Amino acid sequence: MKIYQSPTFFRYIKKVDKKFKAEIDTQVRLIAENPEVGEQKRGDLQEIRVHKFKYSNCLHLMAYKHEDDEIHLVMLSTHENFYRDLKNYIKK
Repeated sequence: MKIYQSPTFFRYIKKVDKKFKAEIDTQVRLIAENPEVGEQKRGDLQEIRVHKFKYSNCLHLMAYKHEDDEIHLVMLSTHENFYRDLKNYIKK
């Protein structure tokens, strides 16, 4: 399975500490094993799935697309303004 990162996802990853990067890596492996683990969105975001996980008592959301044998990691952020920013990114 091939995994691709969007520029937005990559920029967010660069800013976090090593422990959180390890947790993100664990979550990406979980998605790679079972791409259906995330919740399928509706409406404008119907091709996107969102996987939710907690780290340091904070809920994080990881948006991704699953196509054939590829996973495109679109965005990772806390819940605050996540869907608004995701819609803006998708429209570009």
